[in-house]
Amino acid sequence: MDITQTFYDKLASQYDKLFSDWNAAAQEQAVILNRIFNNNGFNTRARILDCACGIGTQAIGLAALGYPVTASDISGGELAEAKARAESQGVLIRFEHADFRALADTFSEQFDIVIAMDNALPHMLTSESLKVAVGSIIGQVKTGGLFVASIRDYDSLLDDKPPYSPPYIHKTEKGQRVSFQTWVWNGDNYQLTQYIIDDEENLQIGKFVCEYRATRREELTNLLLSGGCSQVIWKFPEESGFYQPIVVAKK
Repeated sequence: MDITQTFYDKLASQYDKLFSDWNAAAQEQAVILNRIFNNNGFNTRARILDCACGIGTQAIGLAALGYPVTASDISGGELAEAKARAESQGVLIRFEHADFRALADTFSEQFDIVIAMDNALPHMLTSESLKVAVGSIIGQVKTGGLFVASIRDYDSLLDDKPPYSPPYIHKTEKGQRVSFQTWVWNGDNYQLTQYIIDDEENLQIGKFVCEYRATRREELTNLLLSGGCSQVIWKFPEESGFYQPIVVAKK
């Protein structure tokens, strides 16, 4: 099991604590993605694969809008959490355990839209790994279909390579929750440590460690174009309303 699987398996039961209101976030993000899909000629008949579904933040929101959704992830822990949340929300989603570097090993069909949100692609720690992942993902997109992903704004972050992210502070019924990350850089790669501090009746501290590679937009754009996409457009938070830059690639 690699560091990414371990990170998400351990974080799965705590992941919703990164949001002030996870249910509201799932609904809001679905609206944002739905607008992007509609602007590119797709409606709720489009078959979607969320190939880095995590605990289902985007998959569940889109399924609630009426999209037929398939969701996959490399983390068994997150898949179990996503399945439980989908059941509790009353939405039907097909879940599969899959590595997005080798989606064809799990899926024989192609999809109208494939998504990989929340900075999933920068888990590829080398340019070659990212190339393999992009090729695998685009291979599951129908001709004329879309690939939609979000990553951190690394073009800006690489100027200063900050050692931490600003904390999020959420008020709870019994106190407050504080979450933040520290980043230790090694070239363009960095070790991320996610802290979640529950300061309620009993102080609880969660610590989760992972690795990323800061991926520049130009690199990802070039890989998408060389991998079979005819058009690549970036949408930034001030336009999309999403918290990270989003890439929209048409095959």
